[in-house]
Amino acid sequence: MDPQLLLRTEEGLDLPYLVWRFPAPCRVVSSAILGGGLGTRRWILNAQVKAGYGRLDPAEHLTELATAVDLAGPGVGLLTAVDVAEVVAESDDGIRLWATVGLGAPIQAYDPAAGLTETSTAARPGTVNVVAWAPRLLGDAALVNAVATITEAKTQAIRDLGLAATGTATDAVCVLCPTDGAPAAYGGPRSRWGEPLARAAYRAVLAGGRSWAERSGG
Repeated sequence: MDPQLLLRTEEGLDLPYLVWRFPAPCRVVSSAILGGGLGTRRWILNAQVKAGYGRLDPAEHLTELATAVDLAGPGVGLLTAVDVAEVVAESDDGIRLWATVGLGAPIQAYDPAAGLTETSTAARPGTVNVVAWAPRLLGDAALVNAVATITEAKTQAIRDLGLAATGTATDAVCVLCPTDGAPAAYGGPRSRWGEPLARAAYRAVLAGGRSWAERSGG
C-alpha cells in the first residue's frame, strides 16, 4: 500500500505527486474533490500544485494527471500546495496512514468573522491531506466515524503544535479498507480500528506540522 512518488512538469515547475495503486479494489470514504463520498476505488493520487493554484476545474485536472500515469477505473484525487515528498507515514496495530501537512493558513472551523463561501474555496488545494488504510472491512457508518476520528486526532495534534486552529479550510481525509469480510460496525476513537487510526493520525500530523514549521521558518 506504500505510495509511489512521481514527478511532472507543469507551468514550468517540477511538481511531485503520490500515487497509491491498489492490488485489489478497496472500499473508500473520502472528502476529496475527485472520487469523494462512499464507494469502491482502485487508486489514490495526492498531487502538489503551485502556491496560488488558480484552476477552476480541479476534478478535471486530477483526472488528467491520473490518465497520464495510466490509473484506470474509479479513484480518489487530492490536491495540496504542500511538498508531497515530505509525506509522513505511520503504522499502528494494522493501520497504515500517510499525511501531507502544511499549516500556513490555519482556521477555526467556527469563526463568526469568517465570510468565505463554498464557491470561493472550491478550487483551492487542501493543506492537510490524510490517507488511511484499515485491514478489515468497515461498515458505512464505521467509515464515516473513522473520518471523524481522524479529524479529531488531527485537531488535537494541531492544538498541541500551539495553534488555536482546527485545521485549514480545505483539508481532506480518505479512509480505505477491503471490500469483503465481516464488516466492523464502529470507527470511533475507542473502537478496535478507530483507536489506532487516532494514534496514527495524531502522530503523523504532529510530526508533519513540526517538519513544515522547520521548513517554512514558522
